[in-house]
Amino acid sequence: MGAARRARSLHPSRITTTVTIKMKTRIAFAALGTLFCTALASAVEAPHWTYQGKTGASHWASLESDYAVCGTGQRQSPINIETRKVTGTTAQPVSLAYAPASAEVINNGHTIQVEPANGGALTIDGVEYKLAQFHFHTPSEERIDGKSYPLVAHLVHKSADGKLAVIAVLFRTGKTNAALQPVFAALPGKAGARHAVDGTIDVGALLPANRDNYTFIGSLTTPPCSEDVRWVVMKTPVSISQKQLAAFRKLYSMNARPVQAVNGREIQAGK
Repeated sequence: MGAARRARSLHPSRITTTVTIKMKTRIAFAALGTLFCTALASAVEAPHWTYQGKTGASHWASLESDYAVCGTGQRQSPINIETRKVTGTTAQPVSLAYAPASAEVINNGHTIQVEPANGGALTIDGVEYKLAQFHFHTPSEERIDGKSYPLVAHLVHKSADGKLAVIAVLFRTGKTNAALQPVFAALPGKAGARHAVDGTIDVGALLPANRDNYTFIGSLTTPPCSEDVRWVVMKTPVSISQKQLAAFRKLYSMNARPVQAVNGREIQAGK
């Protein structure tokens, strides 16, 4: 009787069933391990930040040690530019060189960001900064003599040694902005969504014909608020239609950091 039971226990179908159960168990544990690792990875990602509420701009410095400069920095952006305090003209004009390029439009969860491929560069004091991306804030983060605008575009450039320079282009409501049509024709509606621009985007066409500007040293306007960023704020606003503005505000009704203290920084007029 014992021998018969042992024979049945060694039957191929029983062996297969046993192996299958063990394999499924291992797979289940592996899946749980993957889920645990994913959760752990998510837990150590950069903390979520917003523009209002408990994770809003006034709390950025306390969300993460790397964000401390958001509260302690002395050259933070954006600022209110008081034109009566502009100290003179920059020694060298800002040189701009842009060309039409293919691009991707990305909803990064904080704004709409456009990443052109080989979109051009700017040169300040002999240093070239290549265009990395541009994005939008509403209302404008920068103010001129206390006046804000419905929208601003920040054109972010990076030098070969990793330094940043940002051009701010202010928008007033009026005619449709033809240069932005490829971007605003189909804004990605969900955070993380992206798509290619239909055709090309000409970043140079986003800028006003009058290139007079204000220059100063500031910071990123989002965490980690890193300083020593070269800022170039165009004096002359360009036009955007109410329909285009409404399309952006449908996704982001307010994504602007409040103005920061100037703290005696020198602001110069540029061309």
